[in-house]
Amino acid sequence: MNILMVLTSHDQLGSTGHKTGFWLEEFAAPYYVFRDAGAKLTLASPLGGQPPLDPKSDDAASQTDATRRFKADSAAQSALAATVKLSTMKATGFDALFYPGGHGPLWDLAEDAASIALVDAMIAAGKPVAAVCHAPGVLRHARAPGGNPLVQGKNVTGFTNTEEAAAGLTKVVPFLVEDMLKEHGGKFSNAADWQPHVVVDGLLITGQNPASSEPAAQALLAKLQPA
Repeated sequence: MNILMVLTSHDQLGSTGHKTGFWLEEFAAPYYVFRDAGAKLTLASPLGGQPPLDPKSDDAASQTDATRRFKADSAAQSALAATVKLSTMKATGFDALFYPGGHGPLWDLAEDAASIALVDAMIAAGKPVAAVCHAPGVLRHARAPGGNPLVQGKNVTGFTNTEEAAAGLTKVVPFLVEDMLKEHGGKFSNAADWQPHVVVDGLLITGQNPASSEPAAQALLAKLQPA
């Protein structure tokens, strides 16, 4: 199994002066789900190199077993520090695609031509694509093989409007994930705020929030393993 994990390169939280990036749990938990299953992992980002970490995901309240494991894993830290440039990646080289969230993807990956083309190519090739929390935002311009929005008619989830309001960033983000998915014809569902919720519809796997990162990775893995 060859899995490509794509992280944001964007580190500015709008015009607030604060930093953003990827959310540590949403990278670490899937990383170990995949690695422990024997998958070959490639890490990519639009700019390559070390992707920016959302500092809030690194505070004590946000730590999990997976993040603690990552902090003690020098090999994983080295791999993360050396992400390859996303524009050099081709769908033919991978069996699946996974996007961790954090607010960063709303600014760069949602509009990144290489990312959009990669999602389109993976789906067209019958390969699964998973995205967690804010990362379903990367599906904003993705298209199904017939040309319709990829999420049109699909059961999906993502970071909810109420979760964004609780984070105090409703007016900061370039778009709200829940609203975007609905506007593009997605059949949006959610659990209570901050509770795990994963939706699988064909090749598309979406998770609502950080608590959904590990089950979303497990759902992707299930697509790749024979029954």
